Formats: sequence, C-alpha cells, structure tokens
Amino acid sequence: MKGWPYPIGASIKGNGVNFSIYSKNSSAVELLLFTDPEDTEPTETIVFDKKLNRTESYWHVFVPGLKAGQIYGYRIYGPFRPEKGYLFDSQKVLLDPYSKLVVLPKTYQRELAEKPGNNQASAMKSVVVDTSSYDWEEDRCPRHSFVQTIIYELHVKGFTRHPNSGVVEGKRGTYAGLIEKIPYLKDLGITAVELLPVFQFDNQDAPPGNKNYWGYSPVSFFAPHRAYSSRKDILGPLDEFRDMVKALHKADIEVILDVVYNHTSEGDQNGPTLCFKGVENKAYYLLNTDGTYGDYSGCGNTINANHSIARRMILDSLRFWVSEMHVDGFRFDLASVLSRDEYGNPLQSPPILWEIQSDPILAGAKLIAEAWDAAGLYQVGNFIGDKWKEWNGKFRDDVRSFIRGDEGSISNFASRILASPDLYGHKNQPADTSINFITCHDGFTLNDLVSYNEKHNWANGQDNRDGTNHNLSYNFGEEGPSTDPTIVRIREQQIKNFLAVTLLSYGTPMILMGDEVRRTQQGNNNAYCQDNEISWFDWDLLKKNASLYRFVRLLNGFRLNTNLSEADDALPLMEFLQTKRQIDWSGVHLGKPDWSATSHSLAGTVRSNKKDSVLFLACNAYTEDMNFEIPDSHDFNKMNWFRIIDTSLPSPDDIVLLENAEIVEGDSYLVKARSVVFLIAPSSSWFADFYSKI
Repeated sequence: MKGWPYPIGASIKGNGVNFSIYSKNSSAVELLLFTDPEDTEPTETIVFDKKLNRTESYWHVFVPGLKAGQIYGYRIYGPFRPEKGYLFDSQKVLLDPYSKLVVLPKTYQRELAEKPGNNQASAMKSVVVDTSSYDWEEDRCPRHSFVQTIIYELHVKGFTRHPNSGVVEGKRGTYAGLIEKIPYLKDLGITAVELLPVFQFDNQDAPPGNKNYWGYSPVSFFAPHRAYSSRKDILGPLDEFRDMVKALHKADIEVILDVVYNHTSEGDQNGPTLCFKGVENKAYYLLNTDGTYGDYSGCGNTINANHSIARRMILDSLRFWVSEMHVDGFRFDLASVLSRDEYGNPLQSPPILWEIQSDPILAGAKLIAEAWDAAGLYQVGNFIGDKWKEWNGKFRDDVRSFIRGDEGSISNFASRILASPDLYGHKNQPADTSINFITCHDGFTLNDLVSYNEKHNWANGQDNRDGTNHNLSYNFGEEGPSTDPTIVRIREQQIKNFLAVTLLSYGTPMILMGDEVRRTQQGNNNAYCQDNEISWFDWDLLKKNASLYRFVRLLNGFRLNTNLSEADDALPLMEFLQTKRQIDWSGVHLGKPDWSATSHSLAGTVRSNKKDSVLFLACNAYTEDMNFEIPDSHDFNKMNWFRIIDTSLPSPDDIVLLENAEIVEGDSYLVKARSVVFLIAPSSSWFADFYSKI
C-alpha cells in the first residue's frame, strides 16, 4: 500500500505499520522484514514503487498486519561517489534513523559494515514499537529549580555492575539495577541523575581488545541501549527504561540524559555503514569539498545539525524522550558543534539551538551545554539564550588550581564561587547558569585528582597517549595509593575541600559517581573503553570511606535546606549578587582581601536579603595554618557564630548539624593548612526552621 510520508519512522496505524524514511538522492529502497534477530535472511522484502511509494524526498509504505515487535531494516540504492558525498551501498542493511529500538544478532560484527560485501546476517536491525500502551500511572516530573538541584553524573552499567553491588546478577548494570539503588541516591541527597549516554551505541567502537564503555558513539538517537536492560524480550528495554524513570520520579529525582548529537558511530570515510551514511550521507553529516568528513567532534564525523533534515531529527528525538520517555532534561555533549553551519563555520544564531530553547514540548526541560567542541570552539559564557545552562569548565580548572596551591589563582577562584560573574554577568544571564563541577566522567576521579601527578592510561592500548595532560592534580609525595598516614590524611582533606567549595558555591553543583566514597580509576583519566572494575562503582568503598560519605550527605542536606538554594535563579546574576547576596571579602584580616599573585587565602562574609542568617567561608590553600579574623555576629543582630564545617577535623567533627555545632568564641578562627571552614550566625527563628528541615 502507498503509505504516508509522515510521521517519519515506523508508526503503528490501525491494523498495520507505516514506514517512512528520508532519502533524497537514492534511486531505490527496499524494506526488509525479519522474524528473529538471528535471521540471516528476511522473511519478506518489500520493494518501494517510485511513483506509488515516494513523495518528494520521502519513501513510504503501509504494511497491513504488522505490529509492535516487528524487526526490520532497509536496503537503499543510489550512487557511490565519495568525492561528491554519495555513499549509497545496497549491500548493507541499514537502521532506520528513527528506530525506537535496535536489536543485534549474536553474530554482529562492526568490521563487516566497514568492508565491501553483504552484511545482512550480522547487521543491527530496527524494531517497531508502540509507546502508547505503557502505564505511567500518576507520573509527574519533579521540576526542581536549578538552585534546588544537585546533579549526580552516573553510568547506568557502572553504577551496579560490580559483583559487590548487592544487585542480583541478572540485574547488575541495568536500568532495573539502578532502580534498586534509588534509596542510596535519596539518602545522599541527590535531586537529579545525569546518565551517561543511553542511546543505542556500538560497544565494538573501541580499540581492539576493548569495548566502548561510555557510549559516546550513538547509532540511534531514539532507542534506549539494549544492553542496559535486564529483560530479554524484544520490547523489554523500552519499558524497563520507563520503569526506571518512573521510579526515580517517585523518589523526587529528575532524569537528565547526556546526549550526543554531534557525531555518530559511523566514523570517517573508513568507518562502517550502519545507518546515516547509507540513507542520505549529505544531509546528516558535515562534508568537506572533497567529500571527506568535517571532524569537529574528534570522532571522525560531525552531524550537520543545522541542515533541515538533521535538525528535524534532533528535535524529534528530544521531543520523544520528553513526551514518551518522561525524561527531565539533557546535557548536550560538545554542544558547540550544534552552532556550526554546513561548512563548519560558527553561526551567530544557530537555528537548532534556538528551536530547542523555544520548543513548547521541551518547555520545562533542563538544557545543559558542554559549551565547547573538539575543534576549539569554546563558548563558555557565550552560549546562546537564557534557558541554556553550561558546564563551567573554568570552575573545574580554577578551583583545582586554587585548592592545589597554585599562584595567581585567587581572583578567578573568587569569581567561581560566586557563579562566575566574569563569565555570566555581562549578558544578564540568570544566577543559575553555571553548572559547577570538579570532576566528571572525562578525567580523573576526585580520589585520583589528589593521588596522581600523571595520567596512567596504559590499559587503553594507546601507549598512554590518549587523555588530557592538563589535570591540575597533585599526589602529595607518592604516585598512586599510599599507606603514609600524613599523605592519606591530606588527600582526604583535599577531597573534602573540593566537595565543600563545590556545594557551597553559587550555581548548580554536580558530583561524579563514586567521588563521595573515593572511587578510583587507578590513575586512568580517559576510561572510555574500560568496561571493568577500573570504571565500575566499588560498593565496598561505602563502608571503607563511610566518614567521607557522611560528609557529602550532610553537605548536600545543608545546601538544600539553607538560603544557598533560595529560588532566586530567575534573576540576572549581577542583580542577584548586588541585591540578594551581599558579600564582604576578607583575607586573614577583615575587609582586607589579598588579591596578589602569591595569595593562597580568601574569606567572605555573606548576608542574605532575608536577613535570616550570615555565613562566613574561609579557604586556606596555603601550606601553613592561618588565623582569620571573623566579624562580630552581634553586628548583624544575630546569634553567635556556629562552626558547621572544618575540613581539617576528623569525622564527625568535620561537618555537623546545627544541633551539634560548637559556638565559636573570640574574634578569630585558626584555619589549618589546606582546609576550608564554614561558619553560620543564624537568627533564632532561622535556627528553628533549619532544625525542623534537617
């Protein structure tokens, strides 16, 4: 039957399925139907009629009798002229770019999609789905404001894959396994999980002998990754993913997806033909004049994001994940790629970014940009629009430098803890634009940041050439694990310093999975291909480092239950700092901050417009103790100063609830070398309110 060009993809209509695919320059299209993922031959091949089954650039057909669970793929014929950008290969079975699920036969081999010849028996294939039958019950998105958000970046598989996770073997490393750990996330004080890529990817897209673990190599922008599902039925991953989202929402935790719209797993001209290359290469990828791939992602190819077809696909993908999968937001990997035109040039007003920001279906969704790409387009502080938030790479680097004790870092450090007004103040961007983090999946863990001077990526099989050399790390005298009590103590103290600064700064904090229990990657700062205990969460660390876990849990609770997280996120940052948060900078002497290049200390007294409390933060990154003058709390008509945090003290004195806080006597406080101190002078009414929340 003729079918319809819209909607794109495979859609259940009445008693059958409508298939539609964009392929402007192809000469012929075949739809292959399979019964089982292991089928080596299609059970039926439907040849599209050029007159009946084509409307302009769309090929479409309606097949009666088909239903959800049907496996299918395409063969597409057309010119093969690489120098002109045409890469049609009728010997390859292709995925539907709008696949909502993907299946892989046990015989799948990536290399067969790279070589000439028929790969039918070993190809990935698409699956027809029906998203309308799932029972969402009374699911509601939590919709936390950014100032009421603490993000936890985690890997779905790595979070529960370790044998000591306490999750039964069949559910380890799956969406279902993550559900079992929701009480842990809730206890830690997490309000949003940011999941490393869950779009279907090719785990064979890695150096020989390794697997692609991170998943930054999508083959579909709609399909949840099948290997993260504990269910073996053909449609299982779709429901299991939604079960996970629903369970997280019930716990008041949002779901943010790390999405990769900048490249695909098809690589450069030597890479495999899995989908987009063979469907319409010129529409989906940025091409050079000689037909080779423009590589602004560092992964061989770059999505032509502002082409009308690629742009529609990205928007349709985002809408699908919000409307059908109920996710709460997105972190866009290498988002600066999305601001390039078809020639790779930066655009002043990139259509795709403005459409994402203004799309009504995406209204309310969190949008976070990694505002740089692999070709040097660094846009931190200059990304478009007021809805977009940014991973603040300068927060990471400047706080690392200051805490490490680098000279010349004091001024930048001060800016970072105030949500970076030097980056975000000039365009009246909101006070919550900055996503503050010290570590993420890409780089050292927090434990390794204070344990290694150099990267140790030998296991990746690239002679330790991969991964950044700019780590701003320090091992305190011994590379790797140490039994020296002095080194052990200072490393733990530095970890607490990093966490305290991140959670006490203005902006939105993000914590890397396992940093709260000192997860280590053994010095590997690019563990993208380490699907093993190098990357997995070691749950024995929870007991071993219980005191650090306690520190982070109370720190998160303090942030969420104080005026650090008042709902002022809609205000422009400069107005926020001038009217809502008044700060008086100091050094060791009140009102006399030392901004010189050799300075390693800074203190600040912060007053809220609510006048319910005064906060005092002192940071000593020097190698010697320093006595900081503190203001008289009675000058603010407040109670005495109470010490909440002193990272130099052993647990449980390093952080305490107000009910256990000691009164600080006198007009000064001795801040130990390499430590952070946080005091609070509350009013009696604020004290009672805070105590009731905790």
